[in-house]
Amino acid sequence: MKIVEAFFLGLVQGATEFLPVSSSGHLILTEAFFRVRAGLAFDTFIHLGTLMAVLIYFRRDWLMIISSFRRPGFGRLLFLMLCVGTIPGAVAGLFLEDIVSAHFRVPERVAFMLILMSLPLLAGEFFGRKDKSLRELGLLGAAVIGLAQALALIPGTSRSGITMAAGLLLGLSRAEAAHFSFLLSAPIITGAGLFEGVKILSQGELPFLTLFSGALAAFLSGWLAISFLLSFLQTRSFYPFIVYRLLLAMLVYAIF
Repeated sequence: MKIVEAFFLGLVQGATEFLPVSSSGHLILTEAFFRVRAGLAFDTFIHLGTLMAVLIYFRRDWLMIISSFRRPGFGRLLFLMLCVGTIPGAVAGLFLEDIVSAHFRVPERVAFMLILMSLPLLAGEFFGRKDKSLRELGLLGAAVIGLAQALALIPGTSRSGITMAAGLLLGLSRAEAAHFSFLLSAPIITGAGLFEGVKILSQGELPFLTLFSGALAAFLSGWLAISFLLSFLQTRSFYPFIVYRLLLAMLVYAIF
């Protein structure tokens, strides 16, 4: 893979990681369309770029969590919520990653999941009360969103999409559902990205500069995507993203 290809894939990954459209699905489709062979290890490693976007963009939340270890506050509950929400996805990734990599990283199955996993987001928009704040979510709600996040291991699902849908169904406002979804991405990306990064660097599959260019691009586009979506959801719904997912799936079926 060339550096320019890695940078382009990083832009795609970062832009779609935080939008409910499936970053892994877009990477697979982009790689298939341009005939670039990157693979799951590269896809996972460049998520470290989006991790940096989350850590820096939401630095006040992370500082609040850190300060809560010295004095009680919402930061301590938020930390526990993130821990509880991370466990299902971590377990799923540990035991199912090889199966998913072998059987689901093909355009036709990505398209199917784009359609299927539009339904929870549609249900969240239709049935969700959308009046709760993050402080009202609680540990049980965080666990439910964590279970939803485990489904995102399958390309085409969208980690952000399925967790935001779960948040809406639990009554969170659109912006708060997105906020928690973004925070919840940090632990799972950290674990998976570091694991895959160490593995592919030790095996020498891709040069460090190639990996770095992809991660840098993911950071830049990820930052912009977070800022855009949080602003967008203040006054608008998820319906445009649902329509986009369906149109993209139909395009994939037409091409592949």
